[in-house]
Amino acid sequence: MPSYLNRTLPLLLACCLLASVGSFQYSRGSFQFSRVDLAKSATPSATRLGSASVISETSIAENENIGTIKYKILQLGAALDRGQAYNPTSGSYYSGTMAKAKALIQSLPPAPPKAIEDLNGEWELVLSTVPHGIFRSSPFFLAIQEAFSFAENTTAFGEDKANLFFKLHELQTCSWGVSKVGRVAQRFDSETGVMCSEFDTSIFSLTVIPILGWFKLLPTFGGCVVTVSKYKLSDDMRNVEFTVDYTTSRPVEGLQGLGEWIWSVKVPVGFVWKLLPWNKGREAKGSVEHVYCDPQWRVVKDKDGEYFVYTRPVVPRALELN
Repeated sequence: MPSYLNRTLPLLLACCLLASVGSFQYSRGSFQFSRVDLAKSATPSATRLGSASVISETSIAENENIGTIKYKILQLGAALDRGQAYNPTSGSYYSGTMAKAKALIQSLPPAPPKAIEDLNGEWELVLSTVPHGIFRSSPFFLAIQEAFSFAENTTAFGEDKANLFFKLHELQTCSWGVSKVGRVAQRFDSETGVMCSEFDTSIFSLTVIPILGWFKLLPTFGGCVVTVSKYKLSDDMRNVEFTVDYTTSRPVEGLQGLGEWIWSVKVPVGFVWKLLPWNKGREAKGSVEHVYCDPQWRVVKDKDGEYFVYTRPVVPRALELN
């Protein structure tokens, strides 16, 4: 075969392939497809803005089935690192993406659990819309949020006291690579009425001398923080109320711990909570509202109207408590 055909044949084949997919025209250095519009076919109710598509909240409910909505929520959960990528302490970037995630969650049809047994087993967090930390799904932090609502003044420095507390907690524990939150999960047992909330935390995961550093200064260690609570559901199965009992920890495979002694420590949160003068004898209680629940998905809303999305884990983990 002549050498010039060797050079031109691939180009000719590519042009034939494009022509078979749809007619195109060359305009200002870009191809414009007139027959195949992938963005439009993927979102039929989208309003075109240049090369982007914008979906209104009403069009989500009208034109997408539940499976599609779930898929997009999972996609946004991955893109937003379960919600951690949007942090109002750092700035407003990704706020539009988080708003879209929230709109998708709100478009799910109301579906509380049908029976208390529907919650049984393990649930893993895939997305949260709360600012200042996905650890806030723990009943311990939900109880703190609830406690601030009983304060004589619920604001400080022009900001909600609970959110200010969570912001300060996040700044103190997560700055400079001191702490990083990993897996977040919950387990329910309707026979005992016990719920275990878990989140993995690694300490000193990234510690180095700025600019000069070429190795980690400190070893990474940590574990799984477990908060054990009693729970009950309202008569309509919509509301879940937690009463915190104690907090402990468990090892995480592949993560160095502080020592065997730490796994046997139980912090009696519920007992100490009532002794704190500002709690005035109240128990460490918090609550969430179920907005959606099926065998694989569970979505709850906290008192501030923020959402936690859970799914059944792909890789389950055993939990043994003493």
